[in-house]
Amino acid sequence: MPRGRRPEGDHALSNAERQASYRARLAPPPLPTPHPRSCADRRSRPQRWRDAVAVLLALQVEYAAWLEALPENLHDSPTAHALEAIVTLDLDTLADTDPPRGYGRD
Repeated sequence: MPRGRRPEGDHALSNAERQASYRARLAPPPLPTPHPRSCADRRSRPQRWRDAVAVLLALQVEYAAWLEALPENLHDSPTAHALEAIVTLDLDTLADTDPPRGYGRD
């Protein structure tokens, strides 16, 4: 009466070979390697400037709402002082500034 499966190859596997094949079967398939892609920003510098200023203005509005929502007992906290510093920044000068286009295209 046979004592197990017949070897698939020319010889029976050793314990180490059998363990390695078992671990290989249990291992998740390898992840595909990502292709390097260039994420070039196609926007012009003035457009990137306007977008960055818009993000800053939106963040300033969010921080102002956060400052308004702080409980009374936290108005003297370092968080409140940092929020007040952000809210009191004058970002209108940034919004009014148009950066030069450069290379004589002004």
